Amino acid sequence: MRKFVAFIPVLLVFTACAELSQVVKDMNVNQPLTQNEVISGLKQALVIGADSAAKELSGINGYYGDERVKISLPPQAQTITQNLSKIPGGDKMVEDVLLRINRAAEDAARDAAPIFANAISKMTIQDGFKILNGNTDAATQYLKMQTYDELYNLYQPKIKASVGKKLVGNISTSDAWETLTGQWNRIAHSFVGQMADLESVEVELDRYLTEQALNGLFVKLAMEEAEIRTNTEARVTDLLRRVFGRANTQ
Repeated sequence: MRKFVAFIPVLLVFTACAELSQVVKDMNVNQPLTQNEVISGLKQALVIGADSAAKELSGINGYYGDERVKISLPPQAQTITQNLSKIPGGDKMVEDVLLRINRAAEDAARDAAPIFANAISKMTIQDGFKILNGNTDAATQYLKMQTYDELYNLYQPKIKASVGKKLVGNISTSDAWETLTGQWNRIAHSFVGQMADLESVEVELDRYLTEQALNGLFVKLAMEEAEIRTNTEARVTDLLRRVFGRANTQ
């Protein structure tokens, strides 16, 4: 009984410390944010989000296994896929093409994080406050503006190499696309085609697929950003909890 009575003050001390710690945390969250805190917190959030998005997409089936970002052929390629599906093994060939394209994007995603990190390091104070008080994808849009061209140059050669590989009959995806669009455009440009108001197809396949791959990358990044902004459990550091906790109360 004496041991239990002696333990009570200790318990009260620990309880008081825990309560005091929570009060201090609450006070810290409610204190005005300094400019350095805003910039540091946003940079930390962006690095975490960008690393997570790039890591997830660069894994096996990062693109191919996620319908939200899986890369498909252009709508104009429907004729190709429909005709191939009519021959033995055609469906598999189409799926092999899609798999190869998405694998190329997964390979490119491995090198996306350093490009994001470089852009993040150049963020200004004005950029930081604009992002903090912006929409749930404000940081994603900022990174898209800062990195798109560099990321395009990273992805495009890998996508182009993928669609240039020879398949069944020594024909590549790019070859089949050029044949299809070439034949269609000759009809569209003919007198009969013009009378029928047929529009030519001017889609560059590797460009289209690269743009789709980058769209998927920024979709993932936006999801990571929204998670940090709205889910307190996703704020894995004290700085993130302070910066985004304060932003949510304003």
